[in-house]
Amino acid sequence: MSEPLIHRAEDIEYEPVDAADGLAKGVLVGEEQGGGHLAIRRFTLAPGGSVPKHTNEIEHEQYVLAGRYTVGIEGEEYAVEAGDSLHIPAGAVHWYRNEGNEPGAFLCAVPAGDDEIKLQK
Repeated sequence: MSEPLIHRAEDIEYEPVDAADGLAKGVLVGEEQGGGHLAIRRFTLAPGGSVPKHTNEIEHEQYVLAGRYTVGIEGEEYAVEAGDSLHIPAGAVHWYRNEGNEPGAFLCAVPAGDDEIKLQK
């Protein structure tokens, strides 16, 4: 059984995502922080930043916090902005591109545990 948890904003560490250009990830709640079966992550995507085509073994839900950017999912492109929500099925090929002048930011909720990323060509 998990315990109640408060993880303060100033304690969140953001790290660049190696496979991407201009993407940083901070884990808000996850196993390492004492969370339960879910994890919530916050990503920032710098102006001009991009994430190459890839798949994840797990599904994820996203909520756009800031900015406007393009998300590709299974061959379709979607312009998203603050307030939009996305569902990316497990195994779906997807990517991101921020061609704007403002950083993008989004929350990503996933099942806790390994999240293997496989880059696509």
